[in-house]
Amino acid sequence: MTSVAIFVDTQNVYYTVREAYGKHFDYRRFWAKATTNREVLTARCYATDKGDPKQRGFQNTLRTIGFEVKLKPFIQRADGSAKGDWDVGITLDAIDPPHSRGC
Repeated sequence: MTSVAIFVDTQNVYYTVREAYGKHFDYRRFWAKATTNREVLTARCYATDKGDPKQRGFQNTLRTIGFEVKLKPFIQRADGSAKGDWDVGITLDAIDPPHSRGC
């Protein structure tokens, strides 16, 4: 059986799909396509935590689908822009996932 590891930057997916297609990303459909006939080694979604109830509901939906949700605090910059800052964390998990470390 083929195996798969899934790493999703939820903020980047959300804004890219919304701006490029004017739609929402269907995580259930993605999960079905990405995992069919595959052993899931790890499946993670990376997000920022604003403490928003709607956002928490979305994170719980991701968990129900099968994703582990990793959160970092929401960072608001002085200029008004925001940053989730998951790039390095996702990269480290992808090159040395927990299953390879015996976690």
